[in-house]
Amino acid sequence: MGYWLMKTEPGEFSFEDLVRDGRTVWDGVRNFQARNNMKAMKQGDQVLIYHSVTEKALAGIARVSREFYPDPTDNPKGDWVVVDLEPVKALQRKISLAEIKANPALAEMPLIRQSRLSVMPLDKITFDYLIDLSGQKPHTP
Repeated sequence: MGYWLMKTEPGEFSFEDLVRDGRTVWDGVRNFQARNNMKAMKQGDQVLIYHSVTEKALAGIARVSREFYPDPTDNPKGDWVVVDLEPVKALQRKISLAEIKANPALAEMPLIRQSRLSVMPLDKITFDYLIDLSGQKPHTP
């Protein structure tokens, strides 16, 4: 199983919107590294949803429900892909970017090192640590 972090602007589409809708097509990614990360996602992989811009906090857990396929909003070249996500659960407590940055155990996390990247891999240890920080114990996918 893979573990990921995906960013979204909560004013555009929040974790709460994902819960309300029950499933979404994660589209609009226009960065090659983020696209390649989406191509590496497998059905069942776990995803932490991060609210960027205004909130700057981890908000919930989602699951990849469909692996990558062509982005229907793409240009004729077909450079971009989407994945489908479904909600698992909201975090018991949101984890702010300030809290993540202040935690030495998370200093190498891609969110800190590549702050502009919208789709990034996480290792299982980091994923589980973040879940534990949120008060979500024990973590079960």
